Amino acid sequence: MNKLINMLQTSAEADKAKALLTLELLNEYPAGIGDHSTGDFYKNAEEALQMLVDADDRLNAIDRYFG
Repeated sequence: MNKLINMLQTSAEADKAKALLTLELLNEYPAGIGDHSTGDFYKNAEEALQMLVDADDRLNAIDRYFG
């Protein structure tokens, strides 16, 4: 079971890193978005925040039940 928990934790950590990077890029380099509309920008930010929240929830659950 340790391999399964490790895989789940690694997956959640990867999603957290992706979300944080996306939010950083959107915040620090919005001009790099290019052809995207404002709607796309907001949608991308909301999706990244949701991914971050989900990843944190998954990590907290793993720690709580398997930590």
